[in-house]
Amino acid sequence: MPTRRMGNHTVVSIFLLWGFSSFSDLQSLLFVVILFYHVTILAANVSIMGAIKLSHNLHTPMYFFLCGLSFSETCTTVVVIPRMLVDLLSESKTISLPECATQMFFFLGFASNNCFIMAAMSYDRYTAIHNPLQYHTLMTRKICLQMMMASWMVGFLFSLCIIVTVFNLSFCDLNTIQHYFCDISPVVSLACNYTFYHEMAIFVLSAFVLVGSFILIMISYVFIVFIVIKMPSAKGRSKAFSTCSSHLTVVSIHYGFACFVYLRPKNSNSFDEDMLTAMTYTILTPLLNPIVYSLRNKEMQIALRKTLGSVFGVFPQKTKKEPEHLKKLHSIDK
Repeated sequence: MPTRRMGNHTVVSIFLLWGFSSFSDLQSLLFVVILFYHVTILAANVSIMGAIKLSHNLHTPMYFFLCGLSFSETCTTVVVIPRMLVDLLSESKTISLPECATQMFFFLGFASNNCFIMAAMSYDRYTAIHNPLQYHTLMTRKICLQMMMASWMVGFLFSLCIIVTVFNLSFCDLNTIQHYFCDISPVVSLACNYTFYHEMAIFVLSAFVLVGSFILIMISYVFIVFIVIKMPSAKGRSKAFSTCSSHLTVVSIHYGFACFVYLRPKNSNSFDEDMLTAMTYTILTPLLNPIVYSLRNKEMQIALRKTLGSVFGVFPQKTKKEPEHLKKLHSIDK
């Protein structure tokens, strides 16, 4: 293990991703299960993005943001899961300091981007319910693209701030990360000069992303509730709420687990809980999005059937029309 001396401490530059190493007898089974989920996530999200791209009926702001969310969720899993699969079959399970910083940067960047895309989706739902006649005027392609770019910029700016804060620390003596990827808490616990000020800086940055984007979402939904309550018909109220149900389901799961991991006080026994909870937003949530947004949406179901049918020939093609001269001959025979 590459090391160097710093006073009475040995500074390490290679980490050991402990992860699921305590379950040595289950390594092969975990590999198969996680690989299956990873392939399913990729197939589901690629199908969603392909259906939205190929179906003209889905070229709307809501599906534009859903396509962006599917892409970002897919990237989040690609940053984490392939490395996890390699470590499940590897004896060393080591990762260098630059590799660890790179993985954390992209994971936090994509995860933060997901939060702000969901905030943009809530504003889109508010606009659709509040101004249905002017919806396409207010939510133009240019505005949607600007909102998407802002989500990416803010997400990766936050990630850069975290990386600068974390990897300016010195890592001494211990090099075992109690996680299956380089997440914030397991990494900073190894630093020998980690102080209360570093902890507060990371907490404030995390709260800015999680709480800040969640407040934006709640503001949109407060206005949505006021608008829906004033609707005269029960059918109109039910239809308005149904357009938001999928989004609210994903938001509740995503923010619930993320806040549990990043905003609660840490102790030495919390890393195992964090690791199990992290499985939800690296494996469950990216798989949940296509299920929630697709299986409960008739437009998406039709688009997926058409896309899969054209690509794989799953569904029968339309029969060709009989030529006119043959029709006349058949009518004469009759």
